[in-house]
Amino acid sequence: MSDTVIEAKPANPKADEWAERIAAQRRSGMSVKQFCREQGLTECTFYAWRKRLQETGPVRFALVERSARRQERTAEALLELVLATGARLRIGTGVDAATLRTVLDALRA
Repeated sequence: MSDTVIEAKPANPKADEWAERIAAQRRSGMSVKQFCREQGLTECTFYAWRKRLQETGPVRFALVERSARRQERTAEALLELVLATGARLRIGTGVDAATLRTVLDALRA
């Protein structure tokens, strides 16, 4: 068996596509205006999707697998979240509940 993996499910393919575009713009370091110009997008549509995706409900997760390798987990994450954008969040042993709540709240924002 492999490590526990949790995957965020996109609401729909269009939303997933726009979530990736928005994440790509952030990673690019370009302004929204420049990014949209290079990608052939309108700024109005970009901002509308960004606002729409920020207003979505809680992030949904699904358990994929549990790990049986207790000895190897010391250096590995016990839990891995795979977000709709493809970003991964690995949560190891020893993380306190308050920190985890703060991270999850930031992801929802």
